[in-house]
Amino acid sequence: MANDTPVPLNRIERILRNMIASAAGLSILAILATIVANLSGVNTREGLWLTVTVLPFVGLIIAFVLMIVFAIVSIVRRRRLARDSS
Repeated sequence: MANDTPVPLNRIERILRNMIASAAGLSILAILATIVANLSGVNTREGLWLTVTVLPFVGLIIAFVLMIVFAIVSIVRRRRLARDSS
């Protein structure tokens, strides 16, 4: 295998990538919704808005942890590929 050949993603890495994008994207949308709601004068401290307000705190932490897991899985797989090819 040549050094410049890209290593394809396996199924777990694709799933992790999509989970990271979903968690981070949903958190960003919740932040934007909260900003728009506050500018509109909506009380974001009760009802469903409370969940939307708290979602970024949880979602961004989950996305960060998933990024670390993705990096570990990717490093382990690349080491195995390098060990098997030599």
